[in-house]
Amino acid sequence: MHKRLYKSRRYRMLCGVCGGIAEYFDIDPTIVRLIFILLAGLGLSGLFFYIVCAVIMPSAY
Repeated sequence: MHKRLYKSRRYRMLCGVCGGIAEYFDIDPTIVRLIFILLAGLGLSGLFFYIVCAVIMPSAY
């Protein structure tokens, strides 16, 4: 079976990016959200990456 990266509908807070990444790697979405917050605090790279992913990642069916 081929895994695909989608924005999550179930674990969505803003756009579903962190939830989709968490579903893809089978980890808790809270961990992914904390990583994004830490990256955003260390120079806004997390915020930039989140926006890019929100635009590029397709939504789940």
